[in-house]
Amino acid sequence: MTTDFAATKHLFHLPEGVVYLDGNSLGPMVKTAPARVAKAVEAEWGELLITGWNKAGWMDQPARIGDRIAKLVGAAPGTVVMGDTLSIKVYQALASALEMNPKRRVILSDTGNFPSDLYIAEGLVRTLGGQYRLKTVAPEEVMSHIDDTVAVTLITEVDYRTGRKHDMADITKRAHEMGALTVWDLAHSAGAFPVDLAGSKADFAVGCTYKYLNSGPGGPAFIYVAPRHHETARPALSGWLGHESPFAFDLDYRPGAGVERMRVGTPPVLQLAALEAALDVWDQVDLKDLRAQSLRLQDQFIKGVESRTTGLTLATPRSHMMRGSQVSFRHPEGYAIMQNLIAEGVIGDFRAPDILRFGFTPLFVDEDDVARAVNTLAKIMEYGTWDKPQFKKRAKVT
Repeated sequence: MTTDFAATKHLFHLPEGVVYLDGNSLGPMVKTAPARVAKAVEAEWGELLITGWNKAGWMDQPARIGDRIAKLVGAAPGTVVMGDTLSIKVYQALASALEMNPKRRVILSDTGNFPSDLYIAEGLVRTLGGQYRLKTVAPEEVMSHIDDTVAVTLITEVDYRTGRKHDMADITKRAHEMGALTVWDLAHSAGAFPVDLAGSKADFAVGCTYKYLNSGPGGPAFIYVAPRHHETARPALSGWLGHESPFAFDLDYRPGAGVERMRVGTPPVLQLAALEAALDVWDQVDLKDLRAQSLRLQDQFIKGVESRTTGLTLATPRSHMMRGSQVSFRHPEGYAIMQNLIAEGVIGDFRAPDILRFGFTPLFVDEDDVARAVNTLAKIMEYGTWDKPQFKKRAKVT
């Protein structure tokens, strides 16, 4: 391998004594982030005041950082822009796709999709007065349900619960053959493994940055629009900064050029500063190395857990081709087991109704971390230490 993952691990702030297997939910902080954010606060906002929009390049942040993310998702420069939340970007992409395919009335998604995406689709359907409908099918059945009624597919590439990975190229090809457009949610893909939006001919893609890209809690989202759609995709949320000329202050909206039209409101300058610091790590990472090491760590974990515990059922596909960068096991008392693990310094998370979820991010997780996680989980299962009231009390965030 050409990527030195021991070196990348030293770039992150990791609390002493903690094995962090939840980077698939919230990535840890890179050590340079505090200084970079402090610079944005003190030297830029503090000293430049409003002139920072020009002198510190704040207005250009969404496009500049979008180009850096484009490299990680197989997209060309000028096709990705930052801003707002993932839910807003899902809404934008979905609404644009429906408008571009006006004779179709079905949004196709799957039951493994993140519920928030489905909520956005349901809300959009209501807004459109019931002319459209959201159709959800089992993840394995998506391909067979793409027919000539489907306007757009709305698929999260990696199932947030099980880690099952859809085949983006195959689904996109099928959708196009049937006259449908595609919206891909890359929340569990960007920074987890190589993504090829351009090669797969995806129409739209969206994603967050606070998971594998380590921008911090509440980090901004991104949206991708294929170049062939740049002048035809109209943003449903036609915001000030998506205008062709924001500072002309026209009373009528004219969409900006290319993907810039997908900008909505004022960019989150301080959060983007943290993201810029995090993206510097990727300058020394080969995505193929990342994928290979992620699979090694996952295999080590699966083998260890299955050989040393009973009662846990693997929910993640065994096939490497069908896996993202996480491993999930099922257990009826999964919540309590996970709380016990966290108390022992091994942090994963729980997803209802019975999923223990572990993320494998080679940038800061190594073989020793996996071995400790296996040992801790095996001990908890052997002695049943999870079966205590303090581990069964549900917190707001699981």
